[in-house]
Formats: sequence, C-alpha cells, structure tokens
Amino acid sequence: MYIVLAPPSSAQRINGRDGAQVAFLPVDSSGTQAGDVVVVGADELSSTVRRMEKPGTRWVWDSTRSWYPSLLRSGVSVERCQDVALSREIMRHSPFCADTEYGRGLQSRPAETEDAALPRAIPAAAPSPLQGSLFETESANIGPSVDDVAREFGDQQDSLAKSTHPGRLGLLLAAESAGALIAAEMEFHGIPWRADLHDALLEAQLGPRPREGHRPAELENLANELRATLGNPKFNPDSPQELLRALHRAGIEVTSTRSWELERQKHPAIAPLLRYKKLSRLLTANGWTWLDTWIRDGRFRPEYVVGGSMSGRWASRGGGALQVPHQVRDAVRPDPGYVLIVADAAQLEPRVLAALGRDTALAAAGRGLDLYQGIADQGFGGDRSKAKIAMLGAMYGATTGESGRLMPQLTRTYPQAISVVEAAARTGEAGGVVASFLGRGCPPPSERWISSQRTNTAAEQQRADSLARSRGRFTRNFVVQATAAEWALCWLAELRRRLRADTLGLTRAEVVFFLHDEVMLHAPEELAAGVGAVVADAARAAAKLMFGEIPVEFPVNIVTVDSYAQAK
Repeated sequence: MYIVLAPPSSAQRINGRDGAQVAFLPVDSSGTQAGDVVVVGADELSSTVRRMEKPGTRWVWDSTRSWYPSLLRSGVSVERCQDVALSREIMRHSPFCADTEYGRGLQSRPAETEDAALPRAIPAAAPSPLQGSLFETESANIGPSVDDVAREFGDQQDSLAKSTHPGRLGLLLAAESAGALIAAEMEFHGIPWRADLHDALLEAQLGPRPREGHRPAELENLANELRATLGNPKFNPDSPQELLRALHRAGIEVTSTRSWELERQKHPAIAPLLRYKKLSRLLTANGWTWLDTWIRDGRFRPEYVVGGSMSGRWASRGGGALQVPHQVRDAVRPDPGYVLIVADAAQLEPRVLAALGRDTALAAAGRGLDLYQGIADQGFGGDRSKAKIAMLGAMYGATTGESGRLMPQLTRTYPQAISVVEAAARTGEAGGVVASFLGRGCPPPSERWISSQRTNTAAEQQRADSLARSRGRFTRNFVVQATAAEWALCWLAELRRRLRADTLGLTRAEVVFFLHDEVMLHAPEELAAGVGAVVADAARAAAKLMFGEIPVEFPVNIVTVDSYAQAK
C-alpha cells in the first residue's frame, strides 16, 4: 500500500482551520488515487502516521529529509518509503529509462554540473514543507502538493515499467530511498562521542587550549623551530605563499607545499614542517571549535547527503562526518553497557568487478578475506603489492608506469573483468554514457567538453585527447564505484530490515555511522554476537539481491570494540 504524504492542495485544505495542514493520499503502484484524501493539522502528523503505518506500507513523499526527522523526534519510525526527489535524480541520468517520456523530460532540464566528469555539487538541504507555515496564507507556496507528488510518483512508476531493466532500476530506487531513511535515523541517533576525551586528545597533541586568535603551544613551538631552521624569523607557516617563499630561500626547490612533494626533500626543516601541517589540519578540522560546534549531549549529529556524489556515494554537510581522523577516533566511545560494532567490506570494488564481468577466475581469487593475495598467487608469483597495483590501475585508469607494465598479465588472467572497465573507458573517451549494474548513469559530457573535441590544430588535438582520456578514466571507475555504492546501499537496507524484524531484542542496536563500505552500530554488549551475525548475513543477502547466485564472495570484517580507535 502506498500513501502519499505532502501538503494539501488549495481545494483540499480544511477551510477555517488555522495553522499548517498535511494530506494523506492512498495511491496504487501507478500513482492513481486508491482511497479518500485525509487532511489533518500538522500537530496530528505523527499520530496519524503511527496509526496508518502497517506492514507493507510504503510512504511516498517528495523528500525524506523534509518529513522523517520530525517523525523520529516524535517517536515514529516507518518501514519503507519512496523518495521522489532522490528517484528523480537517479532517473535523470539513468540510460535504463532514457527513452521514456519521463526520462526525456528530465534530460531536457539544465544539467546540475558544468563538468560532467566531476561529482555533482551537494544540494542544499530541503526545508520542511511546513516550515514557517504558521505565518503563511492559504495560497503560500510551501512545496509540491499531495496531488503533485502523486502525479510525479505515477510518472516515475510508468517510466520504471517501460525501462530496459525495471527489476534492477526498481531495486536501486528502493535502496536509495531506504538509504534516506537510514541517514535520517543516523542523524537522529548520532555517533556517541566523549567531549572530555576529545579535549584530552587535543591537549595531548597540541597543548592546552589557547586563547582565541592564538596558536596552541605545540604549533607555536614548531613554528619557531621552522623559522629558526629556515633562517626566516618572521614568516607565517599558515600562509602557503609565505611558506613557499621561505622554502625557496632555504634552497628547497618545491612547486607546492603539498605533503607528498615535501616528503621527497632532504632538509632539517621537512620533519617539523610535516608535523606542523598534520597538527594544523587536526586543529582546523577537528579542534576545539569543531568540538564546541558539533558535539551536543554526547553525540555527533552531522547531516548525511544520500547520493551526494554522482557515483551514488554519500557525502556530508557540516562537521566532516566522512573524515573522522585517527587522531580523535578514541573519543568515539559507546554508552555504559554498550559496545561499538564496526564492519567493513573487504576489497569491495575488485569483488564488484568480478561480479560485473562474471569472471570466475577473479571470483576464485577472492575466496576468503584477501583478494589481492589471491590475485598475486594466480598471476604475479605471490607478489601481493604487484597484484594490488595492477588491479587498482585497471579500475582507476593508472595504466602507465608500474601499473601499465603489469596490466597485460592482469588482462590475460582476468579477461572478462578487465573487458568491463576497458569498454567503459572507451565509451567515455568517445563521449558516451555508462551505467552501474542497477542503472545509475554517469552524466553526459558537457557542451564545453564536446566543443573541445572539435579540433583544428595539433595543439587543440593534444588537449582534446587529454580531455577524452580524462573522461575515460572517470567512466572506467564509475561503473565499478557506482555498483559498489549500490551493494553498500543494499547491505544497509538489508541490515536495517533484519534488525527491525528481529524479535530477540536486536532492535535496540542502532546504525550510527556509514562510510562507503564501512558501517558502525551502537548496541547493548550482550547483543554484540547476534548483531554481528546479522551484519554478515545482510552482506551475503545484498550480493544475492543484486547479482543472484554467483560464486563471488563479499566478506566483511567485523570487530566489537570499546573505542572507534580500536577498529583499525
């Protein structure tokens, strides 16, 4: 049963009633009205959803972020939803539905990013349709009405039915919507975070908390050491321009102040400079200002952006949730009586490549946790480092140097898998579009890219070839990375479904963090073994759900810890 949740249209509003109103519209799988519209005041939203939520109900709304957080705060969670906005963005680029009326209509709208080879910009957070509505008139524009949402949902369902792979694309839309629910729940639960431990970690590495506008003691000591070592008593190491000039005056010929370039140099100033840069990053990204801003009531609650990159990987807005550095991970501690269960998929992308290519040899190499060692034993004389360089080069387009030299052996050993990324690269170089296994499409090349391929001179041809190869590297990796992101979404969705359905108390386990191929749960200590088993079962179920019965294993490393720092 589908129920559309959105503001009512003008004709549906209850005349004479003050304040915001919401509408509930039952529809069938085609978006056609299948029952009476129910309109209630916004203060009745949570109680009405609680009453209407039944097994098999799927809520249809324009944006999960607009509706679900307020329901969670009221103690209401839902089993399933269809996020129309997230589905729209998938179908905008999916070649699976490009020839449907809805797909063509989306393609005619302006592209969201100028350079199609780059991830799309993170969209602004969607405000609640009810925000500020106490002061609005009946005709105020507070977002798409329930009829608008039902209409677009119907268009999406029709496009899905007429797509080239409705089963696969339908799974992607469902998984993306489930991801939106999980993201909202993770923000609601928050990552358990000990502010006192975080402060102690900062003080141990930087010195006591300084007065505003002053450097911590350890950074100031390093700055003074640098000034003395470089013979430049006044320069500011926080200024890249001043630092570069100081390095040049000391005879250190570098073109930038990037760490990888500095590490090549031999000079007494390099070691303190690298330490200064490391501690400066800690202060900027996760220092005392970050601690004051983001930790509330023992929790870190960032805003996750589902599908924040074009490959489908998540992003975050505020607080750098997807980049928790090792220096402060010890502050991530469970509540008393609880533990952290951290699981990450082992070498996910090459296993996905084996599934995409239906490559039995690569699948055999992946028996067990270390796929790279399996590859090494099959074709590289047991040299794991060579096997890893070759495989990463194949997936990321680093086909020159050492990885280029090793590619022929990799191609001979795994022809079906390598043909997948090679075909994607050639398609991208020609200006074509590629898709993940479930149908997430990469964006088409921009007009600027297309015009660059119309060359008249040798110099223009050289630049055009470079841009074509760059797009080829993007599409080469897109098919693998986007499919890996889909597997991770299915893993999350299966994990959530199994925890919610459990009758042994596992529902008390909370998913509190997710990063590409890693998930963290906060669970009562006595439930750790059961939760770990569910995590592993969900990983196996995700692989079967996507690819069917194939011999590719998707193992996950699962550890139970008392601190996130112990996980890796």
